Amino acid sequence: MKNYDLIVIGSGPAGQKAAVQAAKLGKSVVLLERDRVLGGACVHRGTIPSKTLRENALRVNNMRKNAKLFEFSLDEELEMATLFNRLDEVLAAHDSYMCRQIERNGIQRIHGHASFEDATHVRVMTVTGETFVLEGKDIIIATGSYPRQPPEIPIDHEHILDSDSILSMLYLPKSLTVLGGGVIASEYASIFQALGVKVTMIDRYPRPLGFLDADLTEAFVKSFEAMGGTWIGEAQGGRVYFDGVSDVVTELSDGRVIRSQKLLCAAGRIANIKGLEIEKAGLSLDERGVIPVNAKLQTCVPHIYAAGDVVGPPSLASASMEQGRRASCNAAGLNVGELTDMMPVGIYGIPELSSVGLSEQQAIKQYGKVVTGKAPFAEIARGHISGNQDGMLKLVCDGDGRRLLGIQIIGEGATELIHIGQMALLNKSNVDIFVESIFNFPTLAEAYRVAALAVIGKRSQGGIAC
Repeated sequence: MKNYDLIVIGSGPAGQKAAVQAAKLGKSVVLLERDRVLGGACVHRGTIPSKTLRENALRVNNMRKNAKLFEFSLDEELEMATLFNRLDEVLAAHDSYMCRQIERNGIQRIHGHASFEDATHVRVMTVTGETFVLEGKDIIIATGSYPRQPPEIPIDHEHILDSDSILSMLYLPKSLTVLGGGVIASEYASIFQALGVKVTMIDRYPRPLGFLDADLTEAFVKSFEAMGGTWIGEAQGGRVYFDGVSDVVTELSDGRVIRSQKLLCAAGRIANIKGLEIEKAGLSLDERGVIPVNAKLQTCVPHIYAAGDVVGPPSLASASMEQGRRASCNAAGLNVGELTDMMPVGIYGIPELSSVGLSEQQAIKQYGKVVTGKAPFAEIARGHISGNQDGMLKLVCDGDGRRLLGIQIIGEGATELIHIGQMALLNKSNVDIFVESIFNFPTLAEAYRVAALAVIGKRSQGGIAC
C-alpha cells in the first residue's frame, strides 16, 4: 500500500490546482483521474468546446451583420465538426501543458476509477483491471458535476439532449428548443441562434439569468430576440417527447405547443459522486445534492476536503481553481483567509455578460438608496469602431454616489473588461478613481470613466433614490 500526504480525486480545474499547490508546498501527491486525458468536463465536454463554438458563432453573426461587405451563407446540411475548427489542436495543447505541469511538479498521475474504502483509504481500479489501495493523510474530492436529468424529460442524447451531449450532434439543426434560463441554457441558446438556428428558450421564471442585474437580463433578451430567437418566460412545463419522425414536441401547461428538430434540457448540474462510495468515508450529499463544506472547504470529516462543482455554486472554472488551491493550503495548515466574495461572473453568451459585486437590485435591498451610472457602448468610440454598440457598462454606488458597490457589463469583451472594476472593488476605491485615471483611446475601458461621470453628475445634484 502506498501512502501520500494528499490524494486528489479528479483532474478538472479544482483538482489540477489542488495537486499543483500541494506539490509546491513539498507534499507527496497523487492525482486520480478516470478519463484518459486531464482536465475533466470543463476542458473536454464543456468550457473549451462550447467557447470554440461560440467564437465561430460570433464570426457568423458578425458576417451577417456586415452582409454588404460579404457574400455569406451557411450550408443547408452543415456538419457540427466544421464549427469546431482547431478544437482538437486546442485540446491537445491544453492536455500537453497540464501533463507537463503535473510531471514537473513531481505529482504521480494514475488513470483509473477511485472509490473510498474508508475515510483514509481509496481503492483504485485501473483501465487494465488492476486494483490497489492508496492511503492519504488528506484527501480532496474534485470530481465535478454532470447534467441533472429531470425524470419527466426523456433525454435520449439524440433528439433530446443535455448539456454534455448537445455538442455531439452530427449536423447543425434548423430549430432548437432550450429548456432552462440559467447560464448554460442562455449561452447555448444565444450561440445557436447566432448560427442561424431557430431557437425557442423556455423557463418558469420571468427572465433568464435572474441572479444578474435586471438591466443586463433585459438587454440579453432584447439581443436574443433581435437575432430571431423566442423567449417564453413564466411557462409551466407539460410534456416533452420525440414524435418518432422528425420533431421534438414540447407541450406547455397553457396549451402552447413548440416543435423543433432538437431539444436541449439545461436543468442544472449535480455533484458527480458516481461510484465514489463517499458513505464509506462518512460523507453524504445535502438537500441540494452537493457535498457540504465549511469556509476552509473541509467536509464533516476534517481531513477530507472538497472543491469545485462537487460543492455547488458558483460552479465557475475560475472559482473551482481557487477553491482547489485553497483546499490544499488549508490541508497544509496555511492560513489563506476566507475566499473573497468579489468574484467575477462571466457568461459567454452572445452578447457576453459579466458582473462583480452587487447588482442594483441587491444594493437597494441592502442599502436602501443607491446611485447608478451607465455608459452605453454606443457612446464609446471603440463601440462604434468594433460594431459593439449594443453593449453597456453600469456602475452601482452607495446613496452618496461615492463608494463603489458593483459593476455590471454586457457586450463583447465584458468578461475581460470586468477585471478593472474588480480591482477597484477589492481595493475599496471610490468611483472617482475612474475619472482620475487615464484610459487608452479608443478603448471600451473608457466606459468606466463615462459611467463614473454619470454617477458624479447625480452626486452633484444631491444623489437620487432608486
